[in-house]
Amino acid sequence: MQLNVDESTQFKVLNKRIRELPERDITLNGVIGQRYIGAGLSDKTISVNGTPGNALGAYLNGCDIVVYGNAQDATGDTMNGGSIIIYGNAGDATGYAMRGGKIYVKGNTGYRCGIHMKAYENLKPVIVIGGRAGSFLGEYQAGGIIVVLGQNADGLPIVHNFCGTGMHGGVMYLRCERLPHRIPEQITCEKKRGYDIPELREIVEDYCGYFREYSPSELLSGNFYILQPDRENPYKRMYTNN
Repeated sequence: MQLNVDESTQFKVLNKRIRELPERDITLNGVIGQRYIGAGLSDKTISVNGTPGNALGAYLNGCDIVVYGNAQDATGDTMNGGSIIIYGNAGDATGYAMRGGKIYVKGNTGYRCGIHMKAYENLKPVIVIGGRAGSFLGEYQAGGIIVVLGQNADGLPIVHNFCGTGMHGGVMYLRCERLPHRIPEQITCEKKRGYDIPELREIVEDYCGYFREYSPSELLSGNFYILQPDRENPYKRMYTNN
């Protein structure tokens, strides 16, 4: 089902139309800043041509969203399941409080990607960033997996300042030869070749299935820093589910 959108399309009207359509596969053309697209949805596949507004896929519950362009802030806010695939860049707070599903970004993300990300039982959310991440990546991360591949970094650090501030669960995999500066003391850092990390191999292969110009063998042949909270870190003791 094709829906044409322009700057006059009000986001509430658009989202109501999406929810009420019986078709499973929906393509939105000309999207320009409409917010909350796909919020709370399940059992649909939404293709977005254009630039969706804030909170794309908020509370997503099994829906799959593909964006052929950039996304703004708070993509996947508190999503429970499904996938969001972005063929451009994503803004600040991507994956905020995410608790299930996956977000794959071909380009870069802004500040506070993965903030308050969490996991529970068999729900383990995943964020993969193909380029660079802004400051405060994984701030207060309580669970789940964040991967930064550092493609097209142009010599810049793949993560900006204060990576993992307040992190007390989950894991980060950073593909780089030099550890980003200002890593908090309560985080342990281990360096391994990508091929030697089974969990990472599966994620990278899945990521490259969407972005086929990337080679799993090339990405996994590089070194990754594995960041995890130390068992004795002061934050972990404040939470019951770790």
